[in-house]
Amino acid sequence: MTTDQHRAPAAEPGAGAAPAWRRVAAQTVFETRMILRNGEQLLITLVLPVLLLVGLTQTDIIDLDTQGVARIDFVTPGVLALAVMSTAFTSQAIATAFDRRNGVLRLLATTPLGRGGLLAGKILGVLLVEVVQVVVVGVVAAGLGWHPEASGIPGALGAGLLGTAAFTSLALLLAGTLRAEGVLAVANLVLVLLAVGGGTLVPAEQMPGPMQHVAVLLPSGALGEAMRGALIHGSVPAFSVVVLLGWTAALGWGAGRLFRWQ
Repeated sequence: MTTDQHRAPAAEPGAGAAPAWRRVAAQTVFETRMILRNGEQLLITLVLPVLLLVGLTQTDIIDLDTQGVARIDFVTPGVLALAVMSTAFTSQAIATAFDRRNGVLRLLATTPLGRGGLLAGKILGVLLVEVVQVVVVGVVAAGLGWHPEASGIPGALGAGLLGTAAFTSLALLLAGTLRAEGVLAVANLVLVLLAVGGGTLVPAEQMPGPMQHVAVLLPSGALGEAMRGALIHGSVPAFSVVVLLGWTAALGWGAGRLFRWQ
């Protein structure tokens, strides 16, 4: 996956710096458009989750213990968790890494937007893309008969925000320390590994051997469990929240200490 070289939104000739909120809003729109216009990123953020949703619910290729609930109700929360991971981690890591290699981060950090505004725009852009993902996946799932537990929707939103924080921190940690080509390979590989064996689509207790104990401690497993708990049973497991908070704090600290702008 690659990303086009960014250009900062142009200011009108002779105009002074716009208010901070307008600079951040412009960068947010720019970041969102760059993700949604990039065919390869669109494949990861929208097409892949929808294909997995349809494939896992309409075929019996993978044997799932749905724990007594409808297959669509069991699968959809995990697909939503994967959608969060694809945008907050994979897409953001690769885009930021190539921006760093091409000197875009260094350039934007010296404009009135500043480093804080740039990071805010990236985070808000991720959240906007995730809204699009939730709408698309939710509409497809509803068409397939999905009936989420309404009382758990606020908890699912909170879990999604925590997951976004954790995986965006991981994305920035990788993008700010590795070469862009390395991030390209690592980010895609990590997404596949976490989706298959990280407790995202399949609960940790249904995984073989020691993977049960590993997956439950991973941010992917915690996010998947939080989404399933909220949208199937109406409540988010406290342990999943603790795990996500721990990863967010650790990865955020690492990104803050190790991130290089050039």
